[in-house]
Amino acid sequence: MSIVHQKITVCCIVLLSAYGRLAAQNDSVQVQKPQQDSAVTLNNQKPALNYKSLIIPAAFISYGVASLTVKDLKQLNFSTRDEINEHKPDHIRLDNYTQYAPAVLVYGLNAAGIKGKHNFRDRTIIYATSQIISAAITLPLKHIVKEERPDQSNNLSFPSGHTAAAFSSAQFMFREYKDTNFWLSLSGYPIAVFTGAYRMLNDKHWVGDVVAGAGFGILSTELAYWLFPKINTLLKGKNKNTATMIMPFYQDKSIGIGLFKTF
Repeated sequence: MSIVHQKITVCCIVLLSAYGRLAAQNDSVQVQKPQQDSAVTLNNQKPALNYKSLIIPAAFISYGVASLTVKDLKQLNFSTRDEINEHKPDHIRLDNYTQYAPAVLVYGLNAAGIKGKHNFRDRTIIYATSQIISAAITLPLKHIVKEERPDQSNNLSFPSGHTAAAFSSAQFMFREYKDTNFWLSLSGYPIAVFTGAYRMLNDKHWVGDVVAGAGFGILSTELAYWLFPKINTLLKGKNKNTATMIMPFYQDKSIGIGLFKTF
């Protein structure tokens, strides 16, 4: 194993360990049984955004922003890229697919009978919301910041959209399974870290871009869970006879989410 891969592996272990300890502290007070229909819980609980869940994404985002201007952090960006280029790693494009892998795992596990916190409709709304929020944050920032990519292909480097999508998916998996199988809920993070690492190994992003992307991804999913009760109420409307169906689709090499509502 090369020195670069060793360093990346160590960083991954440190980040995952820190996140796991914080998540365990937050969840050790009370463990709830999974709800087959999350609509039942919405009537009894007011949506609240736990500030503790924002500590890590805030730290990641702060580091990423600081790396744009702080001399030492900018130097770390350059030195990391130089060390990567010395070893000339193979450029693979798995990161284009692994960014969504944790979310795919959630649907696969549910199909296999390992139920998560929400049913198909509700978790699809939550995941779609998290991806919309992630894109709404990262895409405008790319055009505002205009940071040049390491390979000089364009000026849309900050933050890493692939990493944001990967960590929003990993956080989605964590939130769905943390109450029933804590260690299973963490399994999406190594995939997300792999995605972020290969954005750097493929010479598409700096360290700060990837760290900020991770923060924005986690934040997007936390906001999606917080907003879900409100979105669910809007979708149901006042008419109790209405029915809403959320369905993913693939057409003309495009992936999307379809919303169908009957009255």
